[in-house]
Amino acid sequence: MITQPRCALCRFQVDLSSGCSTKPRSDVALHFSPRFIGPPSVVCNSLLRESWGKEETLHQLPYKRGAPFETIILVHKDAFKASEPTLIRMEASINLCINGTHLLEYKHKIPLNRVDTFSISGNVRVHAIGYIPNSSLPYKGSILKGLSPGQHITIKGQVSMYPHSFTVNLRSSRTENIALHLNPHMKSGAFIRNSYLSESWGQEERELPYFPFLSGEYFEILILCQPHQFKLAVNGSHLFEFRHRVQDLGSIDQLEIMGDLELDDVKLW
Repeated sequence: MITQPRCALCRFQVDLSSGCSTKPRSDVALHFSPRFIGPPSVVCNSLLRESWGKEETLHQLPYKRGAPFETIILVHKDAFKASEPTLIRMEASINLCINGTHLLEYKHKIPLNRVDTFSISGNVRVHAIGYIPNSSLPYKGSILKGLSPGQHITIKGQVSMYPHSFTVNLRSSRTENIALHLNPHMKSGAFIRNSYLSESWGQEERELPYFPFLSGEYFEILILCQPHQFKLAVNGSHLFEFRHRVQDLGSIDQLEIMGDLELDDVKLW
């Protein structure tokens, strides 16, 4: 979430709530309110059955009038918080980061499965809002009966903010063979395609009309299996073909995804 406070600012607020009713007012799981008047502070609270709980106040303010900022809200069910040199297990909580620096932690007062509404109000100009759902990586999925010509695989996700690369493999569960290895490298702009057969990597393919992935950006990959090749498109635009090096398409029965991305959805159709 990237925003900019207005110069005449006194306060603004971000609310995560259960619905958007005003009469009766919906429960608010997180009320996050930076305040510029009086002692500068950030106030957090929850509203349950139209009654506010006890305020939790942080007596510091990382925001500046008229200056842009980025606020990241990390939602944890069972949160882990880094504390050098070990990891300490915390109770269910919400972590907030401002401009990349941890600000505070707020423990849940309302079950997460009831939270479905996000709102921003007050004297602030909003430039961008993003939502990244939790994903479990590495991903490993089965392709029943293996691949066949005409089948499509779609992969939807978002590149991490500070990525190196990610990998998509179409492989056989019965062997170590990888029929199609996709490996975009964000820093170099290379998109490597290869196969791993009989314990040996083949010849890399790198030719590319353009590099389609950007840090922090959403993407959609479409892989089409044809009789003699794979065709790949990203964000609706054709990118390249990769001729089959494994002729028994039915043996390709496993999809792997790993690396620097958040995975939203995978479908085989």
